[in-house]
Amino acid sequence: MRQPMVAGNWKMNGSREANEALVKEVLGALTSPAKAEIVVCPPYVYLPQVAALVDGSAIGLGAQDVSDQDAGAYTGEVSGSMLRDVGCAYVIVGHSERRSLYAEDDDFTARKFAAARRHGLKPILCVGELLEERESGVTEQVVARQLDAVLDLEGVESLKDAVIAYEPVWAIGTGKTATPEQAQAVHAFIRSRVAERDAGVADGVRILYGGSVKADNAAELFSQPDIDGGLIGGASLKAADFLAICRAAD
Repeated sequence: MRQPMVAGNWKMNGSREANEALVKEVLGALTSPAKAEIVVCPPYVYLPQVAALVDGSAIGLGAQDVSDQDAGAYTGEVSGSMLRDVGCAYVIVGHSERRSLYAEDDDFTARKFAAARRHGLKPILCVGELLEERESGVTEQVVARQLDAVLDLEGVESLKDAVIAYEPVWAIGTGKTATPEQAQAVHAFIRSRVAERDAGVADGVRILYGGSVKADNAAELFSQPDIDGGLIGGASLKAADFLAICRAAD
């Protein structure tokens, strides 16, 4: 039985005051142990603050990115060991914004995935297609290519301590959302792709949906057999919305 998971990706948002208010409101409403694992991923500069706020609580801490390098002369980069040092358990790798805005390709993403694992972090590996790729009917080819880059470098066993997030790029921040059936189809494909290498790993790996999940569509999305929760963007910045999504995952 896969434990549901809801991970909030705050992206480049937040302030010390806003972070404290958000986390305290969420924690105050979690009156009983949640069935779903809950994680928040603030910007780098706020990781120590949020780590202190969630310490000892039911909320875990993740980062939004990690360097593929371990240490050295890499100005502006943050290594996996640094993330572990400030309390992170998870890190997002290969988010569509990193791929599209910063030209991070599949091989680079795979190296980041490997770096995260070297330092005991659990990667949340993002995969997904652009609008033109979906319209061209190559969604599965794109997702397979992105996934295979990691599997070829790290092996299928690496997914035992990782999470996959399917995020159709055309449904992020656009107001569009894949239908539950569309999302389920790709999630099922991802699981079958992993199963080609190891059926046991495929059955156990959690696959999250990351395309504009909101309070009013979360329950229907999460009811699909291969959708194990969500990677939440904008809705994770509003306590009421984030809590509603967490309850849907429960």
